[in-house]
Amino acid sequence: MRTVDVARQAGCSVQQVRNLERDGVLPPATRTATGYRVYGQVHLQSALAYRALAVGAGPVEAKKIVRAVHRFPVAQVVALLDAVHAGLDAERRQLRRAEEAVRAISDEPIDDVRASDSMSVSELAAALGVRPSTLRHWDAEGLVVPDRDPVRGTRRYAPARVRDARIVHQLRRAGHRIAPLRALVPELRRAHRLEEVTSALAARDDGITARSRALLDGAAALGAALSLAASAHTGDRPHDDLRDR
Repeated sequence: MRTVDVARQAGCSVQQVRNLERDGVLPPATRTATGYRVYGQVHLQSALAYRALAVGAGPVEAKKIVRAVHRFPVAQVVALLDAVHAGLDAERRQLRRAEEAVRAISDEPIDDVRASDSMSVSELAAALGVRPSTLRHWDAEGLVVPDRDPVRGTRRYAPARVRDARIVHQLRRAGHRIAPLRALVPELRRAHRLEEVTSALAARDDGITARSRALLDGAAALGAALSLAASAHTGDRPHDDLRDR
């Protein structure tokens, strides 16, 4: 295959094929005495694996995984791929927790606050049915941070922070831990309506699914590249290669 043939079948540019070879993602192409490159199926499958894995894992990780095909034992290659799958699984579990959180606060009017809703620590604690120390803990953890009276230094919860406290209270009652809430609450805070949060979570779900599907495609090409690389190392090279610059 010519460089352009590999590029067309892998869905990338001729320059990218050259760059992938330079970076070790494709094994070095052999050359004839006149300088023509010899490309085979191992180059094509490596390029296909990279293209798919770049979607699923990002270009840096994709290069690391496919480069390992030509340098390391199979166990190290699949371990790198396993780590990517584990990362996606963690993202999916985090997404499910966020979806549960949205359902838990579905009755909370997060887009309806009034100036009269401003409260002191004791007032807000009484309204929520929690101890003032709980609110101070949320403050320390960065979940619900109140304003401070410039003279007395006492905590004062503006309407938006009262809303945050209601949300955090519902999520805590639903069993959500402090650490995941640190990442979730700012997202809820930025949204003016729950519909925006739901839409954002659905888009994230679609993105994770697309990346998972790309990993499936990448794994198939990766398996083929591993088999071809193993055959090359044992001297059993395929005979369907064509030579070109």
